[in-house]
Amino acid sequence: MTDVARLTSELIAIRSENPPGDTRDCAEFVRDRLSAIGFEPCITGETPERANVVANGATAELLLCGHLDVVPARCETWSCDPCGGEVRDEYVWGRGATDMKGGCAALITACAESVDRGLELPQIGLAFVADEETGGAGIRHLLDSGHLAPCDCLIAEPTPEGAPCLGQKGLVRARFRFAGEPGHASLYPVRGVSAVMEAVCLIEHVRRLHELEFDPGPVLGPVIAMSEQVLEATLGVPGSSSILRRLTYNPGRIEGGEKANIVAEQCELELDLRLPWGCDPDRLAADLRAHAPRATMECMSGSAPSFTAPTARIVGRTCAAIEAVRKRPATPIVQWAASDARALRLAGFPTIEYGPGDLSCIHGVNERVPIRALEEAVAIYGRLITAYT
Repeated sequence: MTDVARLTSELIAIRSENPPGDTRDCAEFVRDRLSAIGFEPCITGETPERANVVANGATAELLLCGHLDVVPARCETWSCDPCGGEVRDEYVWGRGATDMKGGCAALITACAESVDRGLELPQIGLAFVADEETGGAGIRHLLDSGHLAPCDCLIAEPTPEGAPCLGQKGLVRARFRFAGEPGHASLYPVRGVSAVMEAVCLIEHVRRLHELEFDPGPVLGPVIAMSEQVLEATLGVPGSSSILRRLTYNPGRIEGGEKANIVAEQCELELDLRLPWGCDPDRLAADLRAHAPRATMECMSGSAPSFTAPTARIVGRTCAAIEAVRKRPATPIVQWAASDARALRLAGFPTIEYGPGDLSCIHGVNERVPIRALEEAVAIYGRLITAYT
């Protein structure tokens, strides 16, 4: 077993599901590994349970970043122990193997190998954070408390092979509480206002918004065109390229009404909306409010689409490292999901994502990461570390 596969297995075996989001044991393990390499890491967090590990964060020229929390797994649906870290068939198996304890292990291993080669790493910062899977409290704590200063940043989130990610779509996650006018069901819709149907009308409006294509502008246009090809190949879903240029939406929860023969007096709807480049979150929120006049709207989280310029130093150096190891051109892309990269970019960090994983099983049953991808990531990170030292 290679060092990076063993380390991935050991990290998977340390439980850090979010919720509840307790990363203390995992943070202590990572701190000890970094100390053994020669870093002087510290553990800090907004609460003891939300433990983050940081080293050289305020003085680095390159920040290497990952998250320690993982989404929960139901053991009865897996063919292996989600917290077992089993190594077999050229994979490491378990919750977080792809998202993203494999990436964390690759970062640590690359630093260890760089020190073994005689490099000194004062220019290299490391941050392993809590709460990425729920709200991003970990990275916000490090930024707000002064543990990090703006510099080039790579997050080892899983990406398609050879395709570093320069940007993410925006996000609006909102809760609507609709108020209707109750009445006898036999008289609806002549009499009464159904809160449930008011929610349905808003969903229909959002579905129509999904049909609109937004212009990303001349800088991102070519990147998105290439990203669409990578997305089609990665997801294997015909027509999935429209995800990047359109508003995507998910009515994740709806609950309302009192009884089948009463016109619904109340209904609650939670919407998750992912915003393409060219879509302004404030204007979208105002539009949603205008189309839900009988509802109060609570915006639970939101952010504009973000990206790092294709000409940025971190992009060029990461692509050069990928090409040197893989012996083929790198393909910078943008992606459909969200991560801590948005908070870092907002704070002035030119940020890119690149990491090992099997995207077909991310957040799914029998999550796994190819050992080959782990080893390739170590080699790429090693070259990137050298470029900054």
